[in-house]
Amino acid sequence: MNIDFIRTFIRLVEYENFSRLADEMGISQSTLSHRISQLEEELGEIKLIDRTTRKFELTAEGKAFLEYARKIVDLYESARAKLTEISSTIREEIIITASTLPGSHILPKYIAKFREDFPNVDFKILINNSRQSLKLISDNNADFGGIGSFMGYKEENFDTLKIGEESLRFVCSPSHDLVQNKGGTVKFEDLKKYPFIAREKGSGTRDIFEKHYKPHEELNAKLEMNDNDSIVSALTDSKYISVLSEIIAQKAEDAGLITFLALKDHPLDVKRDIYLIKRKDLEFTDLKQKFWETLKDSFSL
Repeated sequence: MNIDFIRTFIRLVEYENFSRLADEMGISQSTLSHRISQLEEELGEIKLIDRTTRKFELTAEGKAFLEYARKIVDLYESARAKLTEISSTIREEIIITASTLPGSHILPKYIAKFREDFPNVDFKILINNSRQSLKLISDNNADFGGIGSFMGYKEENFDTLKIGEESLRFVCSPSHDLVQNKGGTVKFEDLKKYPFIAREKGSGTRDIFEKHYKPHEELNAKLEMNDNDSIVSALTDSKYISVLSEIIAQKAEDAGLITFLALKDHPLDVKRDIYLIKRKDLEFTDLKQKFWETLKDSFSL
């Protein structure tokens, strides 16, 4: 039974006039009459209104149903209010898989603010490289992904939101020979003399570096590491060099753990956009969609 038709019947009793109520509702009188007829049909082909008189009058059935109609609407509204109350207390988990830059440096403050507004949401943050994040999103094992490269996945399969950008920088220990002897301004030939630490395959940093910096093939790659903190630790007081996101490297340099290297030739002019993504074909819960829309508003400013 259509609850709106019941509401219409109650209002019609209050107005006692089809024409005036139709004008108030912005519908035709015939549409209003049809709704009442449908309600009468659903109730068992009874007549709620006596249409044989010029004056608006309810039939005996109409008078009896009016009492129940008001109770039905009141009960329906009470049920809606209770369900809203329950849903507002149900805890929901939002899973985000992201590489280090978006997962540890860009998104946390927005996540914290959203949870202040919606305390019944729990966030689970998984730090993975871009390829791992894309697979988790594609397999529906995470809701959102923070990535720096699509790693061969089709971008059109995802909704994307740009949340930042980064530049890459060559880095080494502050005590490195390249700093002590050359002041940190070097030629690419100087870099080739020292062991290089690369990110693991599947890393967005590695993917963008190898795609857009052809001389990387001449570097003396000796190690692969799967997170930036490990690279920073390995660089400290060693002869290794590496490439890191400038945003991440800046914090390590401020702490005195590493320093930037400037190239006289073959400058490392590599930049990339950082995206938050979700699958296009999935329908989200209200809270997850609200989180996405909140971030869209934040990053469009």
